[in-house]
Amino acid sequence: GGWLLLQNCHLGLEFLSELMDTIATAESMSEGFRTWITTEAHPEFPINLLQSSIKYTNEPPQGVKAGLKRTYSAVTQDHLELSNMPQWKPLLYAIAFLHTTVQERRKFGPLGWNIPYEFNQADFAASVQFVQNHLDDMDIKRGVNWSCVRYMLGEVQYGGRVTDDLDKTLLNTYARVWFGEHMFNEKFCFYKDYVIPKGKTVEDYLQYIEQLPAIDTPEVFGLHPNADIIYQTNLANETLSTIVSIQPKDSSTGGGETREAVVQRLADEMLEKLPPDYNLHEVKAQLQKMGAVEPMNIFLRQEIDRMQNVISRVRTTLTDLKLAIDGTIIMSEELRDALDSMYDARIPKLWFRISWESSTLGFWFTELLERNQQFSSWLQDGRPNQFWLTGFFNPQGFLTAMRQETTRMNLAKGWALDSVVLHNEVTKMMKEDVTGPPPADIGGVYIYGLFLEGAGWDRRNSKLVELAPKV
Repeated sequence: GGWLLLQNCHLGLEFLSELMDTIATAESMSEGFRTWITTEAHPEFPINLLQSSIKYTNEPPQGVKAGLKRTYSAVTQDHLELSNMPQWKPLLYAIAFLHTTVQERRKFGPLGWNIPYEFNQADFAASVQFVQNHLDDMDIKRGVNWSCVRYMLGEVQYGGRVTDDLDKTLLNTYARVWFGEHMFNEKFCFYKDYVIPKGKTVEDYLQYIEQLPAIDTPEVFGLHPNADIIYQTNLANETLSTIVSIQPKDSSTGGGETREAVVQRLADEMLEKLPPDYNLHEVKAQLQKMGAVEPMNIFLRQEIDRMQNVISRVRTTLTDLKLAIDGTIIMSEELRDALDSMYDARIPKLWFRISWESSTLGFWFTELLERNQQFSSWLQDGRPNQFWLTGFFNPQGFLTAMRQETTRMNLAKGWALDSVVLHNEVTKMMKEDVTGPPPADIGGVYIYGLFLEGAGWDRRNSKLVELAPKV
């Protein structure tokens, strides 16, 4: 009649099959017996065990109000009175607000964090413990060492999870703006109407939290109002994608043509348009003529290798899919995913893993043709006058190769690669106006294909402009 708790079972998948057999073949079992399993999502988790279980997920609540309410529901009155220092209660609330903010920003994707970090309750507990210790050891005459508090929050407690430089800058900005002597000022607020309440009991704080708005504007977290539009759009797309994916996969579409026939016709069209494979011997010979050891040509070879991998995978998948539809070979799980994805105009997982993001299969395939065109024309006709930067698998590698080449051209002037920095200038030329490479005395390359998110470009005055919120 006891309860069995098995934690982190994604690290011991082999045991789970044995567990399933033990439970399924047990002759007698108490009605009070339960087996709890904690695990991360894993593609090889035994599906029979998953289907026979009741699933629970523990996600942070949405919104500042819900997040603060959850945090303060776990705070006791004894916890609130751990320190007699007047800074203790405001600092506790400020850390709770920071904890909610870093979690809430994740829903905005790359606009919130470049990398989605798994901030959790342990980060909050460790931060609170540090502040408590700091206040206990504090010299009353000197007051709080704010540079230490900011460093510990922005670089250690929460910043310890952060690996991206810009994300670290964002976190340190929160610590700098929200934590200081100014936070005890009557006029201080995290955002309009979001202040630090003055309370003596946990109920006082919960009462204040209860009157906060249920839905927060992105500006509470320092984001542009348009960020909410992007979030709602992505949420709607994800919901619709889930609905489409769980639709019955029957053969008939209602119009007489089967799913398989639709996909087979699409496969024929794609195979007809798919570029031919690169002849690697010819590629090598052509690069030898162009200068095989030049950084730009080394970069081109790497890009062609990756494009060849994509072309081969697409050709193999489409050919096998046609054979599976005809019944010549068995329809594997990967081919079934390709059939379902192509019918729904989505990118098959087989292709997506080795390629790039795109909204639909049609846009993805068009981009494949355009990317391949850039590589093949560069290989056959020589270096182009302008480059489609977003059409590369590794744009950073292209910029590095360009820096290496520029450094070599200026070795006589004493240039070193480590001291060469990138300088960008937005020209007023259109793509069609470029008839040659940049002047030799300037160097560099012309690029196109960049786009802005969250701002506009004033071409006449060559500057960024604020975008008006969409209605």
